[in-house]
Amino acid sequence: MEIRWHARGGQGAVVASELLAEAAMNEGQYFQAFPDYGAERAGAPVRVYTRISDQCILEHSPISEPDVIVVLDITLFDLLDVTEGLKRDGALIVNTDKSPQEIREISKLEQTVYVVNATRIALNILGRNIPNTSMIGAIIKATGVVNIENAIRAVSERLAARLGKSIGEKNAKAMERAYVETKRG
Repeated sequence: MEIRWHARGGQGAVVASELLAEAAMNEGQYFQAFPDYGAERAGAPVRVYTRISDQCILEHSPISEPDVIVVLDITLFDLLDVTEGLKRDGALIVNTDKSPQEIREISKLEQTVYVVNATRIALNILGRNIPNTSMIGAIIKATGVVNIENAIRAVSERLAARLGKSIGEKNAKAMERAYVETKRG
């Protein structure tokens, strides 16, 4: 599965990509997770890529025809063609308070659209607008690429080791809540 993330610097897309890959690794899958960005500053658009497979991954280039596109900031629709190259049977996952139908109209896509208000979840649980771990929950709900329990464990353990137990637990809770609240359209 190839996933292309679109976000702004500071929203945690790079870390989320790595956490998702780590959950896949814990399930015995192969993975890649890497960013592609220019000016490294908060708020600048960034692209991040995640590949997950049950076979060795030989491709090492940016993902131009993703199975899944994840958008952490809806304003990026105004700046970029974030849906470019999405496979015919692919899925678009957007952090928004809009309905799947509204996103379908904005994106002009026929593919499946999933939405979750990851910003609201992050603000409620983390107290900060960092929607990255919430979006992992949405990806898992949309694709089943990894088991949600393995992802919860990967997120809570890795972030606890880096930022403290409370932060790890809160991020795992945000991811689990987004998993439940993700809507398909």
